[in-house]
Amino acid sequence: MSPMTRILSVTALASIALAGQAFAHAHLKSSVPADKAAVASPSELDLTFTEELNLKFSGLTVTGPDKKDIKLGDGMLEDGGKVLMVPVSDKLAPGSYMVDWHVLSTDGHKTNGSFSFTVNP
Repeated sequence: MSPMTRILSVTALASIALAGQAFAHAHLKSSVPADKAAVASPSELDLTFTEELNLKFSGLTVTGPDKKDIKLGDGMLEDGGKVLMVPVSDKLAPGSYMVDWHVLSTDGHKTNGSFSFTVNP
């Protein structure tokens, strides 16, 4: 094998290995309530991710129609650590709500995002 072929082979293998690591982040797969859904006041929020989470460094905030934070209970992990479940402490008033989430996957990658839902009158 020529030196150039070896260099190209090693470079290709390194690129493939690093690309695989980039896809290892925990991405939001689905949520209940769903993004842009109109629902009755939920008793909990369930966010499903593509990777297992580290609960200690994962969480969310919910902002109500008056731009104030909504009181939430302590989050917990379900479904093998891929579902972040956070109870909603009080009944939500009608209006639009924004959920801002941040998670740390068990492999050490951080991700965050947001979505919104509306509570029907």
